[in-house]
Amino acid sequence: MAKWTASDIPSQKGRAAIVTGTGGLGLEDALALARAGAEVIIAGRNPGKGAEAVKRIRAEVPSAAARFEQVDLANLRSVADFCDRLRGQRDSLDLLINNAAVMVPPQRQETVDGFELQLATNYLGHFALTAGLMPLLRNGKNARIVSLSSVAARQGAIDFDDLNARHSYNPMRSYGQSKLACLMFAFSLQRRSEAGGWGITSIAAHPGISRTDLLHNAPGRWSGVGIARSLLWFMFQPAAQGALPTLFAATSQQARGGAYYGPDRLGETRGYPAASKIPPQALDVEIAEQLWEISEHLVGRAI
Repeated sequence: MAKWTASDIPSQKGRAAIVTGTGGLGLEDALALARAGAEVIIAGRNPGKGAEAVKRIRAEVPSAAARFEQVDLANLRSVADFCDRLRGQRDSLDLLINNAAVMVPPQRQETVDGFELQLATNYLGHFALTAGLMPLLRNGKNARIVSLSSVAARQGAIDFDDLNARHSYNPMRSYGQSKLACLMFAFSLQRRSEAGGWGITSIAAHPGISRTDLLHNAPGRWSGVGIARSLLWFMFQPAAQGALPTLFAATSQQARGGAYYGPDRLGETRGYPAASKIPPQALDVEIAEQLWEISEHLVGRAI
């Protein structure tokens, strides 16, 4: 996969994809898939940003079959409504990219469902979304689910005693936990697909460190992330480059179920898609099974 780029994406004609997130990596994913001929549904919270994303895609790919559907991943009712709409509109889905995220809000925020915002948006919302779309994915052709993790997962830990950070909130600790959960979810999903004969491939990816709205909208200028954003911005790779591991996982015939892909250079912070080093804690099947059971209980849906 030496220096794999978006030009290596095979034809996606006849395939339908959902990408969560209206800007940054999600937009780059949707744009590349549209160029390759896929039908693309951009799913996000903000209709204005969704319209802008679709407008840009159609400007660059006039023939694109692209549209926006509203969903707030931090609201389980919104996720359920989205899934109900999609199941009413179509019979199958070939690709789901669980991309949207929030990153390190300086103060703890709680969703309408009572979850810490990062856990809810980055992980639980996507867990519920995947569950709701599973009937369509199981009818898809060589269906794939790509879940976005982060280099922050390396320091992540699943704190079952304070999963929603009600007793102690640290922005980066909660972010790392949410992204470790996404990684463990991808592996657990692949194990279940293989055991159940679902015919769905689950893969994890991460973008390294990229210039995206996620980082740009991170906390204030004097936080660690804020200082890095302000002083080291030139070192971060463009969003289109950061999207490559996700696109590789989503489209390449070389991508393998249960694998984890990220950039190949400078500690996986930048470069071209390659197999990523998996944090040891992400391979703890016992913890992963416990997390899965708790997640099903919290979102009120089984996969």
